[in-house]
Amino acid sequence: MTQHPLPRDPLDLVLAWAEAGRPAALATVVATWGSSPRPSGSMMAIDATGRIEGSVSGGCVEASVVDAAESVMRGGVPELLSYGVTSEQAWAVGLACGGELDVLVESVGPEGTLDPALLRQATALRRERRPALLATRLTDMHHILVERTAGGHAVAHGGADLPAHLLPTLDAAFRGGRSARHEAPDGEVWFLHLLTPPHRLLIVGAVHIAQVLAPLAAATGFAVTVIDPRTQLATPERFPGIPLVTDWPDEALAALEIDDHTAIVTLTHDAKLDDPTLRAALDSPAFYIGALGSRKTQASRLNRLREAGYDDARAARIHGPVGLAIGAIGAPEIALSILAQIVAVRRDAPLARRPGWT
Repeated sequence: MTQHPLPRDPLDLVLAWAEAGRPAALATVVATWGSSPRPSGSMMAIDATGRIEGSVSGGCVEASVVDAAESVMRGGVPELLSYGVTSEQAWAVGLACGGELDVLVESVGPEGTLDPALLRQATALRRERRPALLATRLTDMHHILVERTAGGHAVAHGGADLPAHLLPTLDAAFRGGRSARHEAPDGEVWFLHLLTPPHRLLIVGAVHIAQVLAPLAAATGFAVTVIDPRTQLATPERFPGIPLVTDWPDEALAALEIDDHTAIVTLTHDAKLDDPTLRAALDSPAFYIGALGSRKTQASRLNRLREAGYDDARAARIHGPVGLAIGAIGAPEIALSILAQIVAVRRDAPLARRPGWT
């Protein structure tokens, strides 16, 4: 099976470029109105050769942003770009979706306004799956890295002063899971860029479907891990670029510290692996739990869970048969149906509640 390189996270990549001494810039969507193609907080990394990773508009204004980034990298002065269907610049680059967006472009490094040390802290928090955001005062590009503690308090890193007027919007951003724009009473405008960890997909069973599902999910932004104690299946050759864990599933899930940004799918058809996976998943805040198998297999699985003390209300969190009922045949189509259902649940779309199996 042909493997394609997976996209890298723009924040991680722009930091790597800067630390390697390469000119780099980060473009971030800081405001949207109407039907803008990308939400606030979307990022695109640009280097001096014109290489890009990520997107701020899905293709409409990227060329214009790259041009601005080249100027920003040369002079270090950030630019705040505004695009809309009625603006001359937007007309030139083809923003025809009916929306508007503002894009902040900053250089990363000694000559720019984004300090690599700050980004290093930010990416470390995100890797550790600790809630954090980067607050930027758009008038002078003053940045404050803010972490939300387990007790729900906002704490500024590095001893920075956190303006009191930001606190309600900070709390709303963390609770709502969305980046936000904040206008202070004195007219200052802040952008609160939520640095949420990527949603995770933990796949139990290094089977053929997993070989398709893992890179497909990674390409859509999920951090994917494949878990299978059968080391003859869980090999780097079968899953290039995908982290592998060969512990028993319940032990692996405990070590991975499941949070509410985690989806879990078991594909083994083996009760010895499926059952401990599902018990661990049901005891966790995972936002999605799926199990491959027919209706008969699912009924047997639910009976075993009842015997283990899981009532029907708790077991109802399991999506089984897994995926949307699209008539899938073969591993690629089954993988597609599974990922589509995970996305539907993540977005709370109607198909999340009506997968089509009944």
